[in-house]
Amino acid sequence: MTEHNQNGLGVLVFAEQDEGKLADVSLELLSKARELADRLGKKVGAVLPGHNVGDLAGTLIAHGADVVFVADDPALAHYTTVPYAQVVSRTVKDSDPEVVLFGASLVGRDLAPRVASRLRTGLTADCTDLQIGDFSDKSGSYTNLLHQIRPAFGGNIIATIVTPNHRPQMATVREGVMQLRPGDPSRTGEVKKIDAGLDGAEELVRIIERFKAEKKVNLKGASIIISGGAGVGSKDGFELIRELAHVLGGKVGASRAAVDSGYIAKEHQVGQTGTTVRPKVYIACGISGQVQHRVGMHESSKIIAINSDPGAPIFSIAHYGIVGDLFEVIPALIEAYKQK
Repeated sequence: MTEHNQNGLGVLVFAEQDEGKLADVSLELLSKARELADRLGKKVGAVLPGHNVGDLAGTLIAHGADVVFVADDPALAHYTTVPYAQVVSRTVKDSDPEVVLFGASLVGRDLAPRVASRLRTGLTADCTDLQIGDFSDKSGSYTNLLHQIRPAFGGNIIATIVTPNHRPQMATVREGVMQLRPGDPSRTGEVKKIDAGLDGAEELVRIIERFKAEKKVNLKGASIIISGGAGVGSKDGFELIRELAHVLGGKVGASRAAVDSGYIAKEHQVGQTGTTVRPKVYIACGISGQVQHRVGMHESSKIIAINSDPGAPIFSIAHYGIVGDLFEVIPALIEAYKQK
């Protein structure tokens, strides 16, 4: 194969921040980037655009970055597409990484396609796993390619996508699918201040006023999640799910079918198009367990499934299965828990 990137970085991660707080997905990606770069025998970089954000470089180094490119400019204080795309694209060209990763957040999904277009390379969206491996086809054999893994065809298959002939290999990665490992304060790295080099394009769009609403539901941080599916049957049915969550000290989740049916708000959705979670206990109530849902919760430490259909796919990954009517089983669970 053609040799790429003799002296550049292995992996470059876009470090997303808002008002001086790093996005969890960026730290998750650094942990994965460290693993990928070690396989390539190369370094990990992070590009950090913003204003007065230099103090965040230490956190990025602690989570795996070897070099942090800090672009500090008042015009970058809040995210807007064009100036951020300029900064990130130029940093990619200068640092010559094999792989560039973005979180599949609102910002990442807006920024990554623009950067890919500027760099004339491909982009795989919403990956759920990344690996380094080999690939062969009629044109030849390739080593140390990024295997970009994501659900496809409505989640019915898992596709592995490779980019043999273009660099960098670019992907956005869903929030929560990579494990956020604790940072190592003893790690050392290099901080490079780079010129934002804006050419006036930042003035095309100006932020007049910002409105920011905090998330009401934090499923990613929950240790216990009780989720309801289409089998719950109604909004009123979810009151039973809420009661069990209250008794156990957990959070309420839901399948896409329940959300699409209007039983509960989308912020509760777990799965391919919702939130990826890894709680200590996940209780699936009236959820059939299609692959689109399983991909978002299959790494839970303990999975308990309650379903009246003994052939429901959810039982294939459940550690404990209860075949029965959830409106009979859940009250029994609540009563048993209260007695203890």
